[in-house]
Amino acid sequence: MFTGLIEGLGEVLQSGARMRVRAPEIVEGAREGDSICVNGVCLTALELTDGAFSADLAPETLRRTNLGDLKAGDAVNLERSLLPTARLGGHILQGHVDGVGFIVALRNLGEGNWWLTIEVPEELERYLVFKGSIAIDGISLTVASVEGRRVGVTIIPHTWTHTNLGRQAVGARVNLETDVIAKYVEKMLGNIVIPKL
Repeated sequence: MFTGLIEGLGEVLQSGARMRVRAPEIVEGAREGDSICVNGVCLTALELTDGAFSADLAPETLRRTNLGDLKAGDAVNLERSLLPTARLGGHILQGHVDGVGFIVALRNLGEGNWWLTIEVPEELERYLVFKGSIAIDGISLTVASVEGRRVGVTIIPHTWTHTNLGRQAVGARVNLETDVIAKYVEKMLGNIVIPKL
């Protein structure tokens, strides 16, 4: 489980089915087999040497996320799995990407703040609510506007400078994870039979 509070940026050293990421601060204290969230995707860390780690990407992961778009030198958002003694500062994330959206607009609001608009896949629209939570490339964000399939979020200066959002451009594909609680509620309500009066 993750929180969506990015611990650091990593640099892609090798892309493809066996990804390698330089991330000295993340690798420190980590062990082989630990879960590390990369752009919102929960991966199993392997070969933790020289301040870097590797991870195997299944064909499904490459197909359903933006990890297949990455190339050497790209920056990725990183978070280690949550310890049971840690504070849950963001929101509950599984690292299971629900879909890939794309950046429609990035507008400078001044004083280091940005307005980010994402177009989400049609099947995710029903999980988005005003002031609800969404993870974009693993970053826990609050939904500030919902207009059809377009979601707006405000990016504060800290998030802008400590994640890969400042390196993204309009049209970039981003990994999305919606609120897991909403999905469970939908499933449970779908099984409720309402008697006719």
